[in-house]
Amino acid sequence: MNANRRDFLRLSGLGIAAVALPGIAQSKSSMSNKISSSAVRLGLASYTLRKMNLDDALAVCQKLDIKHISLKDFHLKLDSTDLQIAEVVLKCKNAEVDLGSGGVIYMKSEAEVDAAFEYARKAGMNMIIGVPQHDMLPYAEKKVKEYNIRLAIHNHGPGDKVYPSCESAFVLIKNMDARMGLCLDIGHTQRIQRDPSADLKDYFDRIFEIHMKDVTTSDKEGKAIEIGRGVIDIPGFLKTVVKKKFSGIISFEYEKDDADPVPGLAESLGYVKGVLAVIN
Repeated sequence: MNANRRDFLRLSGLGIAAVALPGIAQSKSSMSNKISSSAVRLGLASYTLRKMNLDDALAVCQKLDIKHISLKDFHLKLDSTDLQIAEVVLKCKNAEVDLGSGGVIYMKSEAEVDAAFEYARKAGMNMIIGVPQHDMLPYAEKKVKEYNIRLAIHNHGPGDKVYPSCESAFVLIKNMDARMGLCLDIGHTQRIQRDPSADLKDYFDRIFEIHMKDVTTSDKEGKAIEIGRGVIDIPGFLKTVVKKKFSGIISFEYEKDDADPVPGLAESLGYVKGVLAVIN
């Protein structure tokens, strides 16, 4: 256990208990009230549950009280028929989980851009989390305007040739339509030795979604780990989220333990809720 996590657990105490224990969480204490009044919206990138089918993934969302989901094509294939898309939309609705976005979707041609926007439109998504090739950006902007569906470009850290950082995308879209934006993946940001809090501040107006995670080291060798056990300053980042009044979804993308991710996801979710309780 690193010092950052140890210090937080020592300081937060009852704050984490208020999240973890139903009897405390439902009390009328000021701590409980502050948790329920928080404007921070937590969701799930379904890549986390990539070995599960959609029904089981939605059951996990219900169990963990996650109200927002971004679907990867494991759970809604890009070539789905209209009927298949409608069935998935209905399942999300019945589970009371908001289907707000899909991705990550790669776009290397105009045909792939067209397909991505049609897919999002049919599913009622308000945003695509995507990786359009640089030469596809003007065409993607055209589709953003035509469909009124936002595009959030995802950074993938060291070794990525297209968008290693948020900055690498921002410099290309900063003069484009305001619906052309970013999905800040804080794990990949840390792995490229950039400060996630600084990037959130620097590109705030164009950051539409955040992929929440932690990593073992601040370099290309960094691996996914339960949030709070790694090297990212999670309390510091969440303080920035609250201070800046970030209104987008913070989606957990837990990439470790793909065969059994729920315990690590639940721990990560509880840790983040505990931090938010203390901040409040």
